[in-house]
This record gives sequence, C-alpha cells and structure tokens, in this order.
Amino acid sequence: MADSDDTVLTIDELAEYLKIPKSTLYKLARSGSIPCVKLGKHWRFHRTAVDAWLKNQGPRENLDE
Repeated sequence: MADSDDTVLTIDELAEYLKIPKSTLYKLARSGSIPCVKLGKHWRFHRTAVDAWLKNQGPRENLDE
C-alpha cells in the first residue's frame, strides 16, 4: 500500500475529497490556482500538495454580506 505522501488523486477523487463540483475543480486546475499536473487529457493531484494549498488559503472575506 502506498504512503499517503505518495497519493495521487484523479479529478473525481479530489472533487469528492474537497466536496466541490468537478466543474469548479476544472476551473481551478485550468487557471493554475490549485497544484496539479496534466498528463495528456487527465488532471492529477498530489494529495499532500493539495492539503498544503488548502492550509495556505487562509480566511476569505465574505462578499455576499
């Protein structure tokens, strides 16, 4: 079994992990906002890189209020 450090996720797996729509994840990937690699037509995400990215996002101002 692979270490969690070596875990590579597909877009489906990451969308489920982050609990966001795949369409949002595709936008983040295409814009380079989230750490990822495109292999041919397929996006791949290192789980540790995504976790670090999440931690560095910090609180956002709610513009709806």
